[in-house]
Amino acid sequence: MGLSTFKGGIHPPDKKELSADKPIAEAKPPQRVVIPLSQHLGAPCKSVVTINQEVKKGEMIGEAGGFVSASVHSSVSGKIVAIGEFPNAMGRMVTSIVIENNGEEEWTILKDTPDYMSLSPDQIKEKIRDAGIVGMGGAAFPTVVKLSPPKGKAIDTVILNGVECEPYLTGDYRLMLERPMEIIEGLKIVMKSLGVKKGFVGIEDNKPKAVKTMEEAAQGQNNIEVCALPTKYPEGAEKMLIKALAGREVPPRGLPMDVSVLVQNVGTAFAIYEAVRYGKPLIERVVAVTGEGINNPKNLIVKIGTLVSNLIEECGGLRDKNVKVIAGGPMMGFAISSLDIPVTKGTSGLVALTEGEIVHAGDFKPCIRCGRCIDICPMGLMPSMLSVYSEKGFYEGAKEYDLWDCFECGSCAYVCPSKRPIVQLIRLAKSMTKP
Repeated sequence: MGLSTFKGGIHPPDKKELSADKPIAEAKPPQRVVIPLSQHLGAPCKSVVTINQEVKKGEMIGEAGGFVSASVHSSVSGKIVAIGEFPNAMGRMVTSIVIENNGEEEWTILKDTPDYMSLSPDQIKEKIRDAGIVGMGGAAFPTVVKLSPPKGKAIDTVILNGVECEPYLTGDYRLMLERPMEIIEGLKIVMKSLGVKKGFVGIEDNKPKAVKTMEEAAQGQNNIEVCALPTKYPEGAEKMLIKALAGREVPPRGLPMDVSVLVQNVGTAFAIYEAVRYGKPLIERVVAVTGEGINNPKNLIVKIGTLVSNLIEECGGLRDKNVKVIAGGPMMGFAISSLDIPVTKGTSGLVALTEGEIVHAGDFKPCIRCGRCIDICPMGLMPSMLSVYSEKGFYEGAKEYDLWDCFECGSCAYVCPSKRPIVQLIRLAKSMTKP
């Protein structure tokens, strides 16, 4: 098929060579985990455990607090030693459950389903809900909600996002190399739950090994197509993927379901397979711990709730103290103020940037009206005007420039010669207005 691409975009150095060839390894079991009750979009969970209670791996400790919510489970076996407010990656205090690991790795009883493809769509969704699965590309939107579109929004195409266009990150890449069959099975499960006959797997063409491996895994599946996409950031954004693979344009302020498409990350598809096949809840994920500031970059299977400091130590520590650690990728992730924060379901990577790679916020200058941010904006917006309006406090005025169509990819800030914090200013304007 002829693949289209979007207007604009950028080509930052991908830096994936630091960890791309490192096979996924299991992180050392932490002595204790800090599991937030809110690590997804939507309502926080409600604790169903008490202090001093003994729990097993996979046991529910937080019940979903509404339709748009996701339950959380213990990632270790041990004792609940605290329930209180702890900081997350964005510095917010979140109610969390602290579990002391007893080292026994004792699992709760799981519901194994060898003939999982014989399950009905409702049974599949129930298993996914019970497993607390969320989008693992970073957004952390409850997956069962995505799989339950409202009437009149029938889905006819499912796209798996294996693009991983963020610099440095390699967790999805390694997962596609090492677990391709499970990812394809996860895609088939999603398609069955929605009654969909067409599926795509999108991967950037700078990952030829992943393309080949996934093509081999999809052999014999006539309704699944693996496609190599042009390497350009942010090719992995939902709207860009849908345009490239399905040839459809999501309308302004619209959602993929508005054009009958559903997009899931390859890591989410893998988690869906494990949940539906083995009854395994989402208690661990692949995290790329990488960057020029890390002594020994790795791709690790990490238990949810493990502290960032544990993972940094396992990867040989930081090269020096003047580094910035980012949860997620350098384009859309969040710089963290402490290493004593936990890994959550949405933590796709930890990137340590050296002093030479960091642009300090206090160094930015006024907009010089060069138009570079406008030229590269994948959504065709005017980031310069959005940032100026926000900087001056004219938040409602920013809405006239389609403020809420920005998905904060960071391309504008990357090319700005004045080093303006355009994305941060746009986030400020969004926080001060309503869609």
